[in-house]
Amino acid sequence: MRRPEVTTCLSDPHEIADRIIAHTGGRIVLGLPLGLGKSPHVANALFERARCDPAIRLQIFTALTLEPPPLKSDLERRFLEPVFARTMGGYPEFAYAAAQRAGDMPPNVEVNEFFFQAGSRLGNPDAQRSYISANYTHAVRTLLDQGVNVIAQIVARRGDRFSLSCNSDMTLDLLHARETGKAGFLLIGQVNDELPFMTGPADLPGDAFAMILDSAETRFPLFGPPKQPVSAAQHAIGVHVASLVKDGGSLQIGIGEIGDAVAHALILREQRPQHFRSAIDALLVAGQVRPPVETGAFGRGLYAPTEMLVDGFVELIRAGVVKREVHGAVLHGGFFVGPRAFYAALRDMDEAARGRIQMRGISYVNALYGDEEGKRAARVDARFVNSAMMVTLLGATVSDGLEDGRVVSGVGGQYNFVAQAMELEGARSIITLPATRLHEGVLQSNLVWSYGHETIPRHLRDIVVTEYGVADLRGMSDERVIGRLLAIADSRFQDDLLDAARRAGKIDPEWRIPPEWRGNLPERIAGAISKAAFPAYPFGTDFTPVEQRLLPALQHLAESDGKPGTLAALAARAMRGPAATPDEKEALARMGLGDVQGLRERTYRTLILGALRALP
Repeated sequence: MRRPEVTTCLSDPHEIADRIIAHTGGRIVLGLPLGLGKSPHVANALFERARCDPAIRLQIFTALTLEPPPLKSDLERRFLEPVFARTMGGYPEFAYAAAQRAGDMPPNVEVNEFFFQAGSRLGNPDAQRSYISANYTHAVRTLLDQGVNVIAQIVARRGDRFSLSCNSDMTLDLLHARETGKAGFLLIGQVNDELPFMTGPADLPGDAFAMILDSAETRFPLFGPPKQPVSAAQHAIGVHVASLVKDGGSLQIGIGEIGDAVAHALILREQRPQHFRSAIDALLVAGQVRPPVETGAFGRGLYAPTEMLVDGFVELIRAGVVKREVHGAVLHGGFFVGPRAFYAALRDMDEAARGRIQMRGISYVNALYGDEEGKRAARVDARFVNSAMMVTLLGATVSDGLEDGRVVSGVGGQYNFVAQAMELEGARSIITLPATRLHEGVLQSNLVWSYGHETIPRHLRDIVVTEYGVADLRGMSDERVIGRLLAIADSRFQDDLLDAARRAGKIDPEWRIPPEWRGNLPERIAGAISKAAFPAYPFGTDFTPVEQRLLPALQHLAESDGKPGTLAALAARAMRGPAATPDEKEALARMGLGDVQGLRERTYRTLILGALRALP
């Protein structure tokens, strides 16, 4: 399909939709970028036209549709609605996502995602049935195979230039396919002034676009999820990972609390080495087999070839940890999403500093093919850090789905980075996960004997990190892998895991867990991770001070749900104690429980006050 020669700037998304329909004959394969980069007004206008006209066929291919998580209880609503209003308020709802949630998808519309916002589609049969499993680098090929004829994404504007900004990932690769005659599609841009103008390959001329949507009515604040607190266990994982990173090497990390913990630990290693060494010394356990401990400062610094540009990387650049340049950049990324303060930090950077952060095609970041020689020379001593839900005792990784086939998130780029680590000299894949989780009030181990679904097979096992240590699995026999993973498992589950290995004949029946590994308990981690050096919000948060006090109390209350004895103890703590302090009154007022009416509100007030007083 030939694209128009002249870019047209329009202010009405419905006019753009009508032009798209006329150009495509009403058979639209719409590609929307992963995460933040989607054009909501163009997507919604096309969806509206398709709902009203059954002759139109609309197929949407995308990933990571951003939306606030559902609120499951009245207490969640009281706490989170004001937070969501500050951090996500004004971000448009996608009509296709609302229809999918409601089970009201028109028969002439199909939505395929290859990555879900974690857990958001577990109970949605339509989304589960239409999910397409694809590695991030293969998603472009999938979209081309489906005959993509429209791409719609938000862009930053500077005169007659437009930046793909937050999502160069698939769009640059698709544009290359169009330039080489392998695809024909309309590229539609929607201007958003809150996007930072990223230069380099993401900076495009106006004639790359068929149409530009630009009006005050279609501007909107960007989606900015608030940072969650980093736990002691997550900080411990961050310290272990930071001790594996070599000066002069390369680094990839992802979003979330463990990513924050890794970035914070690397900065601590650079700027407050005595605190870092104290923490790693307290966390090391005799007998665990791991690579050498790295504690030195970053003289040469790191280079970041990372799928996702997270705000932790901005902090690492500011701290002088990420500073090794490759082709004029210290970081090459594929996409970004984060708190609103992160977008502002990128916008406020001077041109030279922002120019050292370059957004590239996902094929450049996530794969070695295409200038393989140059990539191998740049990605020395790479450490590719990714998170998992579970790891089996034979070294397989479970990251994207459940054994009954339901998809939690998606493979994304995890496989690509694990494979790169196996191909690059000196590189390592690091899979991180807390050793345990609470599921419906029951403590469970994230290290399991076996599981009916795998994301990364065990033949690609490399390094696994929990709060209890580092397990080096590369090139090891099954028996050694089992032993090394037991060394970093929570001690409350070690015996059951060992028994399963024995029953399968995969470990010597006479082998015993060494006594020094029997102390893998939360108390040891709490003693090693000081709150002074490892704050809950190392890079700030959108939560107010009173919300920061409330959050652990509400989490404690949620974990106590279904435990009458614990709830009764919390109520007793509130009722037998003194009158509420000014801080406690402020917290109760924030929850709308300053002046209570009725039994429900009195119960809420009592339980929250008890939970506040139960905190250390």
